[in-house]
Amino acid sequence: MVFSSLIFVFVFFVIYLVAYRLVSDRHKNAVLLVVSLVFYAWGGPEFLLLLVGETFVSWLCAVGIGRAESPGRRRAWLIADLAIMLGLLAYFKYAMWIAGTLQGLFGVPESIPNIVLPIGISFYTFQLISYTADVYMGKVEYQPAYWKLLLYSSLFFQCIAGPIVRYETVADDIDNRRVTQTDVYAGTRRFCIGLAKKAVLANACASVADTLLPVGTDGIYTQVTTGLWVGMLFYMLQIYFDFSAYSDMAIGMGRMVGFRFLENFDYPYLCTSVKDFWRRWHISLSTFFRDYVYIPLGGSRCSTLKWVRNMFVVWFLTGLWHGASWNYILWGLYFFVFLLLERFVIRDRMPRALSHVYALVVVFFGWVLFKFENFAELGSVVAGLLGFSVGGFSSMEVETILLQNVFLLVFCVIACTDLGRRVRFALHDMARTSNGALAVYQLTEFLVPIVLLAVSVIALTGASYNPFIYFQF
Repeated sequence: MVFSSLIFVFVFFVIYLVAYRLVSDRHKNAVLLVVSLVFYAWGGPEFLLLLVGETFVSWLCAVGIGRAESPGRRRAWLIADLAIMLGLLAYFKYAMWIAGTLQGLFGVPESIPNIVLPIGISFYTFQLISYTADVYMGKVEYQPAYWKLLLYSSLFFQCIAGPIVRYETVADDIDNRRVTQTDVYAGTRRFCIGLAKKAVLANACASVADTLLPVGTDGIYTQVTTGLWVGMLFYMLQIYFDFSAYSDMAIGMGRMVGFRFLENFDYPYLCTSVKDFWRRWHISLSTFFRDYVYIPLGGSRCSTLKWVRNMFVVWFLTGLWHGASWNYILWGLYFFVFLLLERFVIRDRMPRALSHVYALVVVFFGWVLFKFENFAELGSVVAGLLGFSVGGFSSMEVETILLQNVFLLVFCVIACTDLGRRVRFALHDMARTSNGALAVYQLTEFLVPIVLLAVSVIALTGASYNPFIYFQF
Protein backbone atom coordinates (compact mmCIF):
# COMPACT_ATOMS: atom_id res chain seq x y z
CA MET A 1 0.00 0.00 0.00
CA VAL A 2 1.37 3.38 -1.02
CA PHE A 3 0.34 6.87 0.03
CA SER A 4 -0.86 7.69 -3.48
CA SER A 5 -3.57 5.03 -3.57
CA LEU A 6 -7.27 5.50 -3.01
CA ILE A 7 -7.41 2.72 -0.43
CA PHE A 8 -4.77 4.52 1.64
CA VAL A 9 -6.27 8.01 1.33
CA PHE A 10 -9.93 7.11 1.91
CA VAL A 11 -9.79 3.91 3.95
CA PHE A 12 -6.59 3.30 5.86
CA PHE A 13 -5.73 6.93 6.60
CA VAL A 14 -9.30 7.86 7.53
CA ILE A 15 -9.63 4.91 9.94
CA TYR A 16 -6.27 5.84 11.48
CA LEU A 17 -7.23 9.51 11.95
CA VAL A 18 -10.59 8.64 13.51
CA ALA A 19 -9.01 6.15 15.93
CA TYR A 20 -6.20 8.57 16.75
CA ARG A 21 -8.60 11.43 17.51
CA LEU A 22 -10.96 9.33 19.62
CA VAL A 23 -8.40 7.99 22.09
CA SER A 24 -6.92 10.00 24.94
CA ASP A 25 -3.47 11.57 24.70
CA ARG A 26 -2.11 8.77 26.83
CA HIS A 27 -3.00 6.16 24.19
CA LYS A 28 -2.20 8.07 21.00
CA ASN A 29 1.29 6.59 20.70
CA ALA A 30 -0.13 3.09 21.10
CA VAL A 31 -2.59 3.71 18.26
CA LEU A 32 0.17 5.15 16.11
CA LEU A 33 2.43 2.17 16.78
CA VAL A 34 -0.26 -0.40 15.97
CA VAL A 35 -1.27 1.44 12.80
CA SER A 36 2.38 1.72 11.71
CA LEU A 37 3.01 -1.99 12.22
CA VAL A 38 -0.18 -2.88 10.33
CA PHE A 39 0.82 -0.55 7.51
CA TYR A 40 4.27 -2.12 7.24
CA ALA A 41 2.91 -5.66 7.45
CA TRP A 42 0.51 -4.85 4.61
CA GLY A 43 3.41 -4.97 2.14
CA GLY A 44 4.99 -8.14 3.55
CA PRO A 45 4.04 -9.54 6.96
CA GLU A 46 7.12 -11.76 7.05
CA PHE A 47 9.38 -8.72 7.00
CA LEU A 48 7.70 -7.15 10.01
CA LEU A 49 9.82 -9.50 12.13
CA LEU A 50 12.94 -8.03 10.52
CA LEU A 51 11.89 -4.48 11.37
CA VAL A 52 10.99 -5.46 14.92
CA GLY A 53 14.20 -7.46 15.28
CA GLU A 54 16.52 -4.76 13.94
CA THR A 55 14.88 -2.24 16.25
CA PHE A 56 15.45 -4.57 19.20
CA VAL A 57 19.12 -4.95 18.31
CA SER A 58 19.63 -1.18 18.10
CA TRP A 59 17.64 -0.65 21.31
CA LEU A 60 19.76 -3.24 23.14
CA CYS A 61 23.05 -1.87 21.81
CA ALA A 62 22.09 1.71 22.65
CA VAL A 63 21.15 0.67 26.19
CA GLY A 64 24.50 -1.10 26.40
CA ILE A 65 26.29 2.03 25.21
CA GLY A 66 24.42 4.21 27.68
CA ARG A 67 25.16 1.94 30.64
CA ALA A 68 28.72 0.96 29.72
CA GLU A 69 31.37 2.20 32.13
CA SER A 70 34.35 2.16 29.79
CA PRO A 71 35.00 3.60 26.29
CA GLY A 72 35.98 0.14 25.09
CA ARG A 73 32.63 -1.38 26.00
CA ARG A 74 30.77 1.53 24.46
CA ARG A 75 32.71 1.06 21.24
CA ALA A 76 32.06 -2.70 21.30
CA TRP A 77 28.30 -2.15 21.54
CA LEU A 78 28.43 0.32 18.63
CA ILE A 79 30.48 -2.06 16.47
CA ALA A 80 28.05 -4.89 17.24
CA ASP A 81 25.10 -2.77 16.15
CA LEU A 82 26.82 -1.63 12.95
CA ALA A 83 27.88 -5.18 12.07
CA ILE A 84 24.35 -6.57 12.47
CA MET A 85 22.56 -3.65 10.80
CA LEU A 86 24.91 -3.39 7.83
CA GLY A 87 25.21 -7.16 7.57
CA LEU A 88 21.44 -7.58 7.25
CA LEU A 89 21.24 -4.71 4.76
CA ALA A 90 24.06 -6.24 2.70
CA TYR A 91 22.40 -9.65 2.70
CA PHE A 92 18.93 -8.55 1.68
CA LYS A 93 19.89 -5.76 -0.71
CA TYR A 94 23.23 -6.77 -2.22
CA ALA A 95 23.72 -10.54 -1.88
CA MET A 96 22.03 -11.36 -5.19
CA TRP A 97 23.95 -8.62 -7.01
CA ILE A 98 27.29 -9.74 -5.54
CA ALA A 99 26.53 -13.36 -6.40
CA GLY A 100 25.56 -12.39 -9.94
CA THR A 101 28.75 -10.37 -10.40
CA LEU A 102 30.90 -13.25 -9.12
CA GLN A 103 29.07 -15.69 -11.36
CA GLY A 104 29.68 -13.49 -14.38
CA LEU A 105 33.38 -13.15 -13.59
CA PHE A 106 34.33 -16.57 -12.22
CA GLY A 107 31.38 -18.86 -12.88
CA VAL A 108 30.58 -19.29 -9.20
CA PRO A 109 28.22 -19.73 -7.49
CA GLU A 110 26.32 -22.04 -9.82
CA SER A 111 22.95 -20.68 -8.75
CA ILE A 112 21.96 -17.26 -7.45
CA PRO A 113 19.64 -17.21 -4.43
CA ASN A 114 16.33 -15.44 -4.80
CA ILE A 115 16.25 -12.93 -1.95
CA VAL A 116 13.25 -10.63 -1.65
CA LEU A 117 14.14 -7.07 -0.67
CA PRO A 118 12.21 -5.98 2.44
CA ILE A 119 10.25 -2.76 1.98
CA GLY A 120 11.97 0.31 3.36
CA ILE A 121 14.98 -1.57 4.77
CA SER A 122 17.44 1.08 3.57
CA PHE A 123 15.53 3.85 5.35
CA TYR A 124 14.84 2.26 8.71
CA THR A 125 18.30 0.67 8.85
CA PHE A 126 19.95 4.06 8.41
CA GLN A 127 17.61 5.59 10.98
CA LEU A 128 18.52 2.97 13.56
CA ILE A 129 22.22 3.36 12.81
CA SER A 130 21.96 7.12 13.26
CA TYR A 131 20.18 6.58 16.59
CA THR A 132 22.83 4.24 17.98
CA ALA A 133 25.66 6.43 16.70
CA ASP A 134 24.09 9.51 18.27
CA VAL A 135 23.77 7.73 21.60
CA TYR A 136 27.44 6.74 21.32
CA MET A 137 28.48 10.32 20.53
CA GLY A 138 26.36 11.69 23.35
CA LYS A 139 23.97 13.63 21.12
CA VAL A 140 20.89 11.91 22.55
CA GLU A 141 20.03 9.82 25.59
CA TYR A 142 19.23 6.19 24.98
CA GLN A 143 15.55 5.29 24.93
CA PRO A 144 14.82 2.89 27.83
CA ALA A 145 11.40 1.85 26.46
CA TYR A 146 11.78 -0.52 23.51
CA TRP A 147 8.29 0.14 22.17
CA LYS A 148 9.02 3.85 21.83
CA LEU A 149 12.09 3.15 19.72
CA LEU A 150 9.95 0.78 17.64
CA LEU A 151 7.48 3.62 17.16
CA TYR A 152 10.35 5.80 15.90
CA SER A 153 11.66 3.19 13.47
CA SER A 154 8.25 2.09 12.17
CA LEU A 155 6.37 5.40 11.81
CA PHE A 156 4.33 4.73 8.71
CA PHE A 157 4.70 8.35 7.58
CA GLN A 158 8.30 7.81 6.50
CA CYS A 159 9.32 4.22 7.22
CA ILE A 160 8.84 3.08 3.62
CA ALA A 161 10.19 5.95 1.51
CA GLY A 162 11.83 8.41 3.86
CA PRO A 163 12.94 10.97 4.69
CA ILE A 164 15.61 9.55 7.00
CA VAL A 165 14.52 11.05 10.31
CA ARG A 166 17.03 11.43 13.15
CA TYR A 167 15.90 10.31 16.57
CA GLU A 168 16.87 13.68 18.05
CA THR A 169 14.35 15.32 15.70
CA VAL A 170 11.39 13.40 17.15
CA ALA A 171 12.60 12.34 20.61
CA ASP A 172 10.66 15.07 22.36
CA ASP A 173 7.68 14.79 20.01
CA ILE A 174 7.19 11.12 20.92
CA ASP A 175 6.35 12.06 24.51
CA ASN A 176 5.40 15.73 24.49
CA ARG A 177 3.95 16.69 21.14
CA ARG A 178 1.21 19.28 20.94
CA VAL A 179 -1.06 19.81 17.95
CA THR A 180 -2.72 23.08 17.00
CA GLN A 181 -5.29 23.85 14.32
CA THR A 182 -2.46 25.44 12.35
CA ASP A 183 -0.55 22.15 12.50
CA VAL A 184 -3.55 20.22 11.23
CA TYR A 185 -4.15 22.64 8.37
CA ALA A 186 -0.46 22.93 7.42
CA GLY A 187 -0.08 19.15 7.51
CA THR A 188 -3.20 18.59 5.43
CA ARG A 189 -2.11 21.16 2.87
CA ARG A 190 1.36 19.66 2.63
CA PHE A 191 -0.04 16.15 2.24
CA CYS A 192 -2.36 17.28 -0.56
CA ILE A 193 0.53 18.99 -2.34
CA GLY A 194 2.56 15.79 -2.18
CA LEU A 195 -0.37 13.66 -3.30
CA ALA A 196 -0.95 15.91 -6.32
CA LYS A 197 2.75 15.87 -7.16
CA LYS A 198 2.68 12.08 -7.27
CA ALA A 199 -0.78 11.35 -8.68
CA VAL A 200 -0.91 14.11 -11.29
CA LEU A 201 2.60 15.26 -12.15
CA ALA A 202 4.90 12.31 -11.45
CA ASN A 203 2.56 9.72 -12.94
CA ALA A 204 1.91 11.83 -16.05
CA CYS A 205 5.64 12.42 -16.54
CA ALA A 206 6.29 8.70 -16.04
CA SER A 207 3.77 7.85 -18.74
CA VAL A 208 5.56 10.06 -21.27
CA ALA A 209 9.02 8.89 -20.19
CA ASP A 210 8.05 5.21 -20.41
CA THR A 211 6.58 5.73 -23.88
CA LEU A 212 9.70 7.42 -25.24
CA LEU A 213 12.20 5.29 -23.28
CA PRO A 214 10.97 1.70 -23.65
CA VAL A 215 13.56 0.09 -21.37
CA GLY A 216 14.10 -3.62 -21.99
CA THR A 217 12.90 -3.55 -25.59
CA ASP A 218 14.56 -3.08 -28.97
CA GLY A 219 12.82 0.28 -29.23
CA ILE A 220 15.32 1.88 -26.88
CA TYR A 221 18.10 1.22 -29.41
CA THR A 222 16.22 2.81 -32.32
CA GLN A 223 14.68 5.80 -30.59
CA VAL A 224 15.43 9.10 -32.31
CA THR A 225 17.60 11.76 -30.68
CA THR A 226 14.74 14.14 -29.87
CA GLY A 227 12.78 11.24 -28.39
CA LEU A 228 15.65 10.44 -26.05
CA TRP A 229 16.02 14.06 -24.99
CA VAL A 230 12.31 14.57 -24.40
CA GLY A 231 11.97 11.21 -22.65
CA MET A 232 14.88 11.90 -20.32
CA LEU A 233 13.58 15.39 -19.60
CA PHE A 234 10.26 13.93 -18.46
CA TYR A 235 12.13 11.28 -16.47
CA MET A 236 14.16 14.03 -14.81
CA LEU A 237 10.92 15.71 -13.79
CA GLN A 238 9.27 12.44 -12.78
CA ILE A 239 12.03 11.40 -10.40
CA TYR A 240 11.95 14.75 -8.62
CA PHE A 241 8.17 14.75 -8.24
CA ASP A 242 8.19 11.11 -7.14
CA PHE A 243 10.84 11.51 -4.45
CA SER A 244 9.76 14.91 -3.19
CA ALA A 245 6.07 13.91 -3.20
CA TYR A 246 6.62 11.14 -0.68
CA SER A 247 8.65 13.49 1.50
CA ASP A 248 5.87 16.10 1.29
CA MET A 249 3.25 13.54 2.28
CA ALA A 250 5.40 12.22 5.13
CA ILE A 251 6.09 15.72 6.45
CA GLY A 252 2.41 16.58 6.15
CA MET A 253 1.12 13.48 7.92
CA GLY A 254 3.65 13.96 10.67
CA ARG A 255 2.69 17.60 11.12
CA MET A 256 -0.99 16.66 11.47
CA VAL A 257 -0.22 14.79 14.71
CA GLY A 258 2.61 16.92 16.06
CA PHE A 259 5.78 15.50 14.48
CA ARG A 260 7.95 18.13 12.81
CA PHE A 261 10.23 16.47 10.28
CA LEU A 262 12.99 18.44 8.60
CA GLU A 263 12.77 19.38 4.93
CA ASN A 264 14.14 16.82 2.49
CA PHE A 265 14.03 18.70 -0.84
CA ASP A 266 14.68 22.39 -1.42
CA TYR A 267 13.92 23.02 -5.11
CA PRO A 268 17.02 21.14 -6.30
CA TYR A 269 16.60 22.13 -9.95
CA LEU A 270 17.29 25.73 -9.00
CA CYS A 271 20.87 24.70 -8.24
CA THR A 272 23.86 26.62 -9.57
CA SER A 273 26.40 23.83 -9.08
CA VAL A 274 26.58 20.12 -8.37
CA LYS A 275 27.48 20.93 -4.78
CA ASP A 276 24.43 23.16 -4.54
CA PHE A 277 22.27 20.42 -6.05
CA TRP A 278 23.26 18.04 -3.29
CA ARG A 279 22.52 20.66 -0.66
CA ARG A 280 18.96 20.64 -1.97
CA TRP A 281 18.36 17.02 -3.07
CA HIS A 282 17.45 14.26 -0.59
CA ILE A 283 18.86 16.35 2.23
CA SER A 284 18.34 13.67 4.89
CA LEU A 285 20.52 11.20 2.97
CA SER A 286 23.23 13.76 2.21
CA THR A 287 23.44 14.84 5.83
CA PHE A 288 23.51 11.20 6.97
CA PHE A 289 26.60 10.45 4.90
CA ARG A 290 28.13 13.78 5.94
CA ASP A 291 27.67 13.19 9.66
CA TYR A 292 28.29 9.44 9.89
CA VAL A 293 30.83 8.79 7.11
CA TYR A 294 32.46 11.97 5.79
CA ILE A 295 33.18 13.73 9.10
CA PRO A 296 34.34 10.57 10.96
CA LEU A 297 36.78 9.94 8.09
CA GLY A 298 38.23 13.42 8.59
CA GLY A 299 35.93 15.57 6.49
CA SER A 300 37.78 18.46 4.88
CA ARG A 301 40.12 19.04 7.82
CA CYS A 302 42.87 16.90 6.41
CA SER A 303 45.28 16.72 3.49
CA THR A 304 43.97 17.09 -0.06
CA LEU A 305 44.65 13.42 -0.80
CA LYS A 306 42.69 12.27 2.24
CA TRP A 307 39.87 14.66 1.39
CA VAL A 308 39.63 13.09 -2.08
CA ARG A 309 39.58 9.67 -0.44
CA ASN A 310 36.81 10.75 1.92
CA MET A 311 34.76 12.11 -0.96
CA PHE A 312 35.29 8.95 -2.99
CA VAL A 313 34.04 6.76 -0.13
CA VAL A 314 30.98 8.95 0.43
CA TRP A 315 29.94 9.03 -3.21
CA PHE A 316 30.66 5.36 -3.77
CA LEU A 317 28.36 4.58 -0.83
CA THR A 318 25.79 7.13 -2.01
CA GLY A 319 25.54 5.37 -5.34
CA LEU A 320 25.51 1.92 -3.74
CA TRP A 321 22.74 2.93 -1.32
CA HIS A 322 20.38 3.70 -4.20
CA GLY A 323 20.47 0.23 -5.68
CA ALA A 324 22.32 -3.04 -6.19
CA SER A 325 23.66 -2.36 -9.66
CA TRP A 326 26.87 -0.99 -11.13
CA ASN A 327 25.10 1.91 -12.79
CA TYR A 328 24.19 3.35 -9.38
CA ILE A 329 27.81 3.21 -8.29
CA LEU A 330 28.79 4.85 -11.56
CA TRP A 331 26.13 7.49 -10.89
CA GLY A 332 27.58 8.26 -7.47
CA LEU A 333 31.15 8.45 -8.76
CA TYR A 334 29.99 10.63 -11.65
CA PHE A 335 28.97 13.30 -9.15
CA PHE A 336 32.20 12.73 -7.24
CA VAL A 337 34.18 13.67 -10.36
CA PHE A 338 32.21 16.88 -10.89
CA LEU A 339 32.57 17.85 -7.24
CA LEU A 340 36.34 17.50 -7.67
CA LEU A 341 36.19 19.63 -10.83
CA GLU A 342 34.20 22.30 -9.03
CA ARG A 343 36.67 22.46 -6.19
CA PHE A 344 39.91 22.41 -8.15
CA VAL A 345 39.07 23.62 -11.68
CA ILE A 346 35.69 25.34 -12.08
CA ARG A 347 35.46 26.99 -8.67
CA ASP A 348 33.36 30.19 -8.92
CA ARG A 349 34.46 31.22 -12.38
CA MET A 350 31.09 30.81 -14.14
CA PRO A 351 28.43 33.54 -14.37
CA ARG A 352 25.33 32.59 -12.36
CA ALA A 353 23.12 31.98 -15.42
CA LEU A 354 25.73 29.77 -17.05
CA SER A 355 26.42 27.91 -13.82
CA HIS A 356 22.71 27.09 -13.55
CA VAL A 357 22.67 25.64 -17.07
CA TYR A 358 25.89 23.73 -16.37
CA ALA A 359 24.44 22.21 -13.18
CA LEU A 360 21.21 21.13 -14.88
CA VAL A 361 23.10 19.51 -17.77
CA VAL A 362 25.29 17.58 -15.33
CA VAL A 363 22.25 16.46 -13.35
CA PHE A 364 20.40 15.54 -16.56
CA PHE A 365 23.13 13.16 -17.69
CA GLY A 366 23.41 11.88 -14.16
CA TRP A 367 19.80 10.72 -14.39
CA VAL A 368 20.69 8.89 -17.59
CA LEU A 369 23.22 6.85 -15.60
CA PHE A 370 20.67 6.36 -12.85
CA LYS A 371 17.88 5.06 -15.09
CA PHE A 372 19.62 2.42 -17.19
CA GLU A 373 21.00 -0.61 -15.37
CA ASN A 374 21.79 -2.36 -18.65
CA PHE A 375 25.08 -0.96 -19.97
CA ALA A 376 24.21 -1.77 -23.58
CA GLU A 377 21.07 0.34 -23.27
CA LEU A 378 22.99 3.02 -21.40
CA GLY A 379 25.61 3.26 -24.14
CA SER A 380 22.98 3.41 -26.87
CA VAL A 381 21.04 6.17 -25.07
CA VAL A 382 24.14 8.27 -24.40
CA ALA A 383 25.19 7.95 -28.05
CA GLY A 384 21.69 8.87 -29.17
CA LEU A 385 21.57 11.92 -26.91
CA LEU A 386 24.82 13.09 -28.47
CA GLY A 387 23.29 12.81 -31.96
CA PHE A 388 24.43 9.34 -32.94
CA SER A 389 21.06 7.62 -32.91
CA VAL A 390 20.47 4.91 -35.51
CA GLY A 391 16.85 6.05 -35.67
CA GLY A 392 17.71 9.57 -36.81
CA PHE A 393 17.15 12.98 -35.28
CA SER A 394 13.37 13.24 -34.97
CA SER A 395 10.08 11.60 -35.91
CA MET A 396 6.43 12.47 -36.27
CA GLU A 397 5.55 10.27 -33.27
CA VAL A 398 7.91 12.15 -30.94
CA GLU A 399 6.72 15.53 -32.21
CA THR A 400 3.11 14.49 -31.59
CA ILE A 401 3.86 13.27 -28.06
CA LEU A 402 5.69 16.50 -27.27
CA LEU A 403 2.83 18.58 -28.67
CA GLN A 404 0.28 16.65 -26.62
CA ASN A 405 2.27 17.16 -23.43
CA VAL A 406 3.71 20.64 -23.89
CA PHE A 407 1.46 22.15 -21.23
CA LEU A 408 2.36 19.35 -18.82
CA LEU A 409 6.01 20.11 -19.48
CA VAL A 410 5.60 23.84 -18.90
CA PHE A 411 3.60 23.33 -15.72
CA CYS A 412 6.11 20.79 -14.36
CA VAL A 413 9.04 23.12 -15.03
CA ILE A 414 7.24 25.89 -13.13
CA ALA A 415 6.39 23.46 -10.32
CA CYS A 416 10.09 22.72 -9.90
CA THR A 417 10.70 26.35 -8.91
CA ASP A 418 9.73 28.28 -5.80
CA LEU A 419 7.39 30.56 -7.74
CA GLY A 420 4.29 29.24 -5.98
CA ARG A 421 5.84 29.74 -2.56
CA ARG A 422 6.96 33.28 -3.39
CA VAL A 423 3.49 34.18 -4.68
CA ARG A 424 1.89 32.77 -1.52
CA PHE A 425 4.28 34.72 0.74
CA ALA A 426 3.73 37.90 -1.26
CA LEU A 427 -0.05 37.51 -1.01
CA HIS A 428 0.28 36.88 2.72
CA ASP A 429 2.26 40.09 3.15
CA MET A 430 -0.28 42.06 1.11
CA ALA A 431 -3.11 40.62 3.20
CA ARG A 432 -1.79 42.46 6.23
CA THR A 433 -2.67 45.83 4.74
CA SER A 434 -5.37 45.07 2.18
CA ASN A 435 -8.82 43.58 2.84
CA GLY A 436 -9.07 42.50 -0.79
CA ALA A 437 -5.76 40.68 -0.64
CA LEU A 438 -6.83 39.13 2.67
CA ALA A 439 -10.00 37.78 1.09
CA VAL A 440 -8.05 36.31 -1.84
CA TYR A 441 -5.47 34.81 0.51
CA GLN A 442 -8.10 33.20 2.72
CA LEU A 443 -9.98 31.83 -0.28
CA THR A 444 -6.88 30.32 -1.86
CA GLU A 445 -5.75 28.82 1.46
CA PHE A 446 -9.17 27.20 1.79
CA LEU A 447 -9.42 25.98 -1.80
CA VAL A 448 -5.88 24.76 -2.53
CA PRO A 449 -6.02 21.53 -0.46
CA ILE A 450 -9.54 20.74 -1.70
CA VAL A 451 -8.69 21.30 -5.36
CA LEU A 452 -5.44 19.35 -5.12
CA LEU A 453 -7.18 16.44 -3.43
CA ALA A 454 -9.97 16.44 -6.03
CA VAL A 455 -7.56 16.54 -8.96
CA SER A 456 -5.46 13.78 -7.38
CA VAL A 457 -8.51 11.54 -6.92
CA ILE A 458 -9.51 12.08 -10.55
CA ALA A 459 -5.98 11.22 -11.66
CA LEU A 460 -5.86 8.10 -9.47
CA THR A 461 -9.30 6.99 -10.65
CA GLY A 462 -8.22 7.10 -14.29
CA ALA A 463 -5.41 4.68 -15.10
CA SER A 464 -3.47 7.12 -17.26
CA TYR A 465 -5.33 10.38 -16.81
CA ASN A 466 -3.40 13.45 -17.92
CA PRO A 467 -5.40 16.68 -17.49
CA PHE A 468 -2.87 18.65 -19.50
CA ILE A 469 -3.46 16.65 -22.65
CA TYR A 470 -6.72 18.52 -23.24
CA PHE A 471 -4.83 21.79 -23.59
CA GLN A 472 -2.96 20.93 -26.79
CA PHE A 473 -2.70 22.99 -29.92
